[in-house]
Amino acid sequence: MYIFGYGSLINAASRQLTGETGIAVPAVVSGLQRHWGHTGSPVMSHLVVKEGEGQCNGVLVRIDDDALEVFDIREAGYQRVPLDSERIQVLEVGFVFDGPVFVYVTDEVIAPCSNHPIAQSYVDTVLAGCLRYSADFAESFITSTYGWSFPRIDDRHSPVYQRVAGVADEDRHMIDLMLVDLPNHIEK
Repeated sequence: MYIFGYGSLINAASRQLTGETGIAVPAVVSGLQRHWGHTGSPVMSHLVVKEGEGQCNGVLVRIDDDALEVFDIREAGYQRVPLDSERIQVLEVGFVFDGPVFVYVTDEVIAPCSNHPIAQSYVDTVLAGCLRYSADFAESFITSTYGWSFPRIDDRHSPVYQRVAGVADEDRHMIDLMLVDLPNHIEK
């Protein structure tokens, strides 16, 4: 079976903090909208998807049946639902997925605010994962995600996101360049 990861699960090092996974391949799913949204964390907002117009890039992550429970715990606050294979475009030539695909969704997007901002440590983790595939993959992530104008905090020196992983200094530099044209609502 597979999980479609559209946020921190794109980052292999962050995934490994939860459990063992198999291959991960880049993909695009139609009919999903990715948003910044509050999911219940007392300190920050996360990425959420809901059914809607558009498409969302991410990764298909192979997991064993017995690993599903730990990923359900990681994704508390979301609903796990099956994805119709017709909606999935795999971006790795020759790869064919051979099992059901699930995605974690929400029905309602609760906008980030100063009490639950977008954390730069989370942005870094996700975009560093995207950059492992390509700069175009990371750009597609940025342009297909709604809500960049909401409050964002610079927590790089004291991360509030607990699964920061796989982010190098050169990633941070590239990420800063990629985000330079976005609304500057960073709170220090």
